Amino acid sequence: MFGMSMEHPTPPALIRVPVRIVVLVAVLPVRMAWDVLTATGRLLDRALLRPAGRALEWFLERVVVLPARWLYRSVLTPAGRGLAWLLRALFVWPWVGLWRYVAVPVARYGVAVPAVWLHRRVLSPLGTGCLFLLEKLLLVPLAALFRYVLVPLLRYGIAVPVRWLWKRVLVPVAREVRDALGLCWRVAGFVSRAVGRGLKWLAWNLLGRPLVRVWWGLRWCGRNLVARPVARVWASVVRPAGRWVRDEVWAPARRTAVEAGRAAREALASARATLREARADAWRALVGAARPVEPREPAAARARTLGSTTNVSGAVPAPEISLRKRG
Repeated sequence: MFGMSMEHPTPPALIRVPVRIVVLVAVLPVRMAWDVLTATGRLLDRALLRPAGRALEWFLERVVVLPARWLYRSVLTPAGRGLAWLLRALFVWPWVGLWRYVAVPVARYGVAVPAVWLHRRVLSPLGTGCLFLLEKLLLVPLAALFRYVLVPLLRYGIAVPVRWLWKRVLVPVAREVRDALGLCWRVAGFVSRAVGRGLKWLAWNLLGRPLVRVWWGLRWCGRNLVARPVARVWASVVRPAGRWVRDEVWAPARRTAVEAGRAAREALASARATLREARADAWRALVGAARPVEPREPAAARARTLGSTTNVSGAVPAPEISLRKRG
């Protein structure tokens, strides 16, 4: 425990509290904006991006991928194979033969053998001597300078102070900032959710619930003040009045009109017959003989239709036979 406390010392509250306050003030708007963006992104993903992605995928599959696949398999692959064979026959195989049967023998017997002899007999001894001189005259002094001068200077002049600063100052401050960020992010999440619930409660109580109650009131008023009175008036007043008008006014008026029409037709027929007889009498009184009657076809009797007193012209009246007599 003592070693752990010495390795990671606890920073004083004078550093912890201001850091957490500043981080909370800075993180709270970011967390609220992050929650809003997350909710908006989920809504857009469900309502717009996924259907658009499926439609775009289907469109690309039908319009681009299938024609491209057919073109690749049926046209480009055979053409590519033929072109590759032609290029190989024109450019690769001649150079391979030239390299294998001309360049390699010339390089092996014209360059490699003399170069090997020169390396073994001349360059290798010369290089060994140069390396010995370079090691004794340059590398040994440089190694001593690096080991006994530069390393202590870098270690005790830079590395040790930087390590102490990192271990004693930067690491505790960074650890405290990390803890403060985590804590403030969680606190900002709680605050953001609380603000969201509060806005939801306000919206429901200020808009949703009054609108629901107004809708219920309008529906109740429409049902109890309009629909039910209208239904009762229709059932108790309009429908009986209509039936009474139909049975007591319209039907007698219709029968009266039918009888009046029949009486008028009979009066007109009798008037025409009387006028015809008067004309015949006047003709006999003036001429002294009866007016010759022009021959004409006998008028066919009109048959009566079922349920009516009128006759249909051109139809022969059928004899009325009782069903009892027919049976």
